[in-house]
Amino acid sequence: MQSGVAVGTDGDVFPGVRRIRPHPGRGPPATDTVVLVPPSLDEVRRLAAADAALAVAITVRPDGTPHASVVNAGVLVHPVDGRAVVGFVAGGGTAKLRHLRGRPYASLVFRGGWEWAAAEGAAELAGPDDALPGLDGEGLRRLLRDIFTAAGGTHEDFDEYDRVMAAERRTAVLVRPARVTGSTRAGSS
Repeated sequence: MQSGVAVGTDGDVFPGVRRIRPHPGRGPPATDTVVLVPPSLDEVRRLAAADAALAVAITVRPDGTPHASVVNAGVLVHPVDGRAVVGFVAGGGTAKLRHLRGRPYASLVFRGGWEWAAAEGAAELAGPDDALPGLDGEGLRRLLRDIFTAAGGTHEDFDEYDRVMAAERRTAVLVRPARVTGSTRAGSS
């Protein structure tokens, strides 16, 4: 490994320059060096756009083991305090929602090609069974739409979208990123 180190705001150390050995037919594109930098929510946005806003959501089961599922997620503004969060919508009866009620912490991993970024932190829930202080019913309706559009969604009939969200008891999950980690290439856009 060559010299050069980047240190994240939370003290995590990221190698400054790392040699990548090409593997014929697999692995990242053949290149001499890849400069790694600590990713940010801008990288999360970029990677979400690269793969239909698909992310692996990781929650914790009651026995402490990880539970992974695929969700559509995006970066948006928290509806109460205005800070940046990563959000997705969970169905009313899903395992991930039960896990988040017991342990409100999640990691969301986004990828594009061989690059990835993970945002992890405390999760807040807003839904028909999970009141978020400062958010009323109209605010919840708008929040579910905001998450949908932040994840790249479009809809021809948002009134129908609202009806389906209510009928399925959908809940907004807002992850406050305490840490964003990953492997990104310097200079990528």
